[in-house]
Amino acid sequence: MVAITTDRLTKVFPDGTVAVDEVTIEAASGEFLVLLGPTGCGKSTILRLVAGLEAQTSGHVLIDGQVVDRLSAKERQVAMVFQDYALYPHLTVAQNIGFPLRAGSQAAADTDARVAEVAEHLGVRDLLHRLPGHLSGGQRQRVAMARALVRKPQAFLLDEPLSNLDAGLRAELRAEVALLARRLAVTTLYVTHDQTEAMTMADRVVVLRRGVLQQIGPPAEVYGDPATLFVAAFLGTPRTNLLQGAIYVEAERTVVDLGSQLLEIPPTTALAGRHNERVTVALRADALRPVPDGSAKGPVLRGEVRLVENLGHEALVHLDTGIVPTPIEDSQLEHPDPGQHLADVIAEDPPTGHPFRQALARMMPHGRQESQPATARTEYGFYPVYDAELDDQPPLGDVLVRVPAPVLPRRGESMTVEVDVDRLMLFDRSGTRIRTS
Repeated sequence: MVAITTDRLTKVFPDGTVAVDEVTIEAASGEFLVLLGPTGCGKSTILRLVAGLEAQTSGHVLIDGQVVDRLSAKERQVAMVFQDYALYPHLTVAQNIGFPLRAGSQAAADTDARVAEVAEHLGVRDLLHRLPGHLSGGQRQRVAMARALVRKPQAFLLDEPLSNLDAGLRAELRAEVALLARRLAVTTLYVTHDQTEAMTMADRVVVLRRGVLQQIGPPAEVYGDPATLFVAAFLGTPRTNLLQGAIYVEAERTVVDLGSQLLEIPPTTALAGRHNERVTVALRADALRPVPDGSAKGPVLRGEVRLVENLGHEALVHLDTGIVPTPIEDSQLEHPDPGQHLADVIAEDPPTGHPFRQALARMMPHGRQESQPATARTEYGFYPVYDAELDDQPPLGDVLVRVPAPVLPRRGESMTVEVDVDRLMLFDRSGTRIRTS
């Protein structure tokens, strides 16, 4: 077992793209460390830099405290599994698994014994005589992992190994991969954009955005105590509710004004200097609890049920509260096309156009014309909230709420939800967490 460290690791490509920006992380000996983030955040580049398949622009890679910048990929004695399996189609499963040993001139008898041992671990011993073309996706992935493990590497590097599999098989294999890594006690770096994989497999999670380290910690800590707005927005299913608001600090109470509704939170000295400051309020769906009107013990939000997504054991209720959500650019989540905002795409092709853009038009916040003034319906008058009658577009103030089955609300019903103040998160305009305690 070895420890793997990246020390201010930076990778700048020839076109000027900064793929990795001074990232410092450490995977302890035997640790299962997951690199999580959206496509293009630099997580696969970090893996390739650790493996020696790319040369860093600056910074260092250390294995067991030794700088390995000048060592080749072979000399680093790490094994990497790629997203596309990369199996040799003309070789049998046994030959694919044993290829690294034969390439290293290991004795044939030892090779056969090692191949059989690893194949048994991965559950592919009955497939040793087959060609990759005769295997399912899950079987190919197991073979690729067996080939990586056959050399007894110092570390195991996995680059989105389950992304080509269907959902059911992914759920099955992610448990197997995590158990295997822990049984073999091999240090593992695992790259994924799937937060479910990260949360269920990792000892610790490294969250990245545009090559910059956002947060690192155990899954429960990263989920429950996000350090930045991006982490709060990226983690969580369904996606975290992000709402525009402002803080008002009074002598006996502190209020978060959401434009159409108020949330009173416990007074704290941490917010004393933030009077009248604009913030983003982050509320996960499970921080909201439906209650009968008038029975709540804490702050509440009220609205009208716009949509109910029945998931069987529970439902996700879209509650129109009249509160304006935080724009995507402020939430720091990435757009499908970084060069163009989705709202601009929609503007180019109105709802009468292409079906895909019609769907986007229903999903995305829409700009308002100057003739449609913002109104505020609280005593503080914080912008922006819009009267529904001024706009024929879908409501903007949807808040997602988890509701247990079997008694579910109906569309058009009024609903009151109590806010768990301990799980209410505030972020400043830069996206940094405002600690209230």
